[in-house]
Amino acid sequence: MNCNLLVILGPTASGKTRLAVAAAEALGGEIISADSRQVFRRMDIGTGKDLAEYGNTPYHLIDVLEPGAEFSVFTFQQLFTTAFSDISSRGKLPILAGGTGLYLDAVLRGYEFKEVPENKALRSELALLSMAELQDRLAVLNPQLHNSTDLLERERLLRAIEIASAESSFKVSLPELRPAIFGIRMEREVVRRRITARLRERLQNGMIEEVAALLAEGVPPERLDAYGLEYRYINLHLSGSLNRNDMYQKLNSAIHDFAKRQENWFRKMEKHGLQIIWLDGSSDMLPTLLREWRQRAA
Repeated sequence: MNCNLLVILGPTASGKTRLAVAAAEALGGEIISADSRQVFRRMDIGTGKDLAEYGNTPYHLIDVLEPGAEFSVFTFQQLFTTAFSDISSRGKLPILAGGTGLYLDAVLRGYEFKEVPENKALRSELALLSMAELQDRLAVLNPQLHNSTDLLERERLLRAIEIASAESSFKVSLPELRPAIFGIRMEREVVRRRITARLRERLQNGMIEEVAALLAEGVPPERLDAYGLEYRYINLHLSGSLNRNDMYQKLNSAIHDFAKRQENWFRKMEKHGLQIIWLDGSSDMLPTLLREWRQRAA
């Protein structure tokens, strides 16, 4: 198959980083993070960067943006393409590792997105229209609209019209990928125990203080809500909406549910034709990964 990309995916707390680092050390690789939040600086504990695990292994797409910045799947595709080309050009193996299924899928199956800047003149014109008139306009521009949620919120509706009206746009030209995809599979109860233990450890190590510092430097609370469960629930705690115990219980339960959704997304990727080689997370996964990789990279 002459694979040119090694992919390691799995639910939260399954040991992806540790395995990716071991694979990189054995194969001369560099890691590209497929995580929607680890791109942000000073968001270390809540995003689970675990930078100490990398040792001397080079990594990419971590600590590249300031908190509060916008980060999209389109931007991830751009940054991935740059990192992949850079690593490959130096004769190293790109290793894509993470648990954000949408980002993984967007690269592996080549999603196409448009980059369209804000059109102030168009928005001034649209500001005079009612929701019903905006919906009618979008229906004319995009009769085959699949995402009906764009019809329900004014800002999303405006953006959908803006994109549909664009005369020109830019799409990421993804490299030709020949991936070998490895997934970590663990008993759900084991994952649950690891999630709970890790959450307690992170709270003890200053996760609440990390969120408080981000708020103090001016990151809007609503932006933190979009950065994931840890930031959302700790933000509620710091605002007085949840006491510490309720925050912990609700956050712990929410992360368990999130791990289930991750596994569902990986199954959906398989249904869409991506072959995932599943590894037993309760055993030493590296020998199996190396054996399977070498068969496919020859």
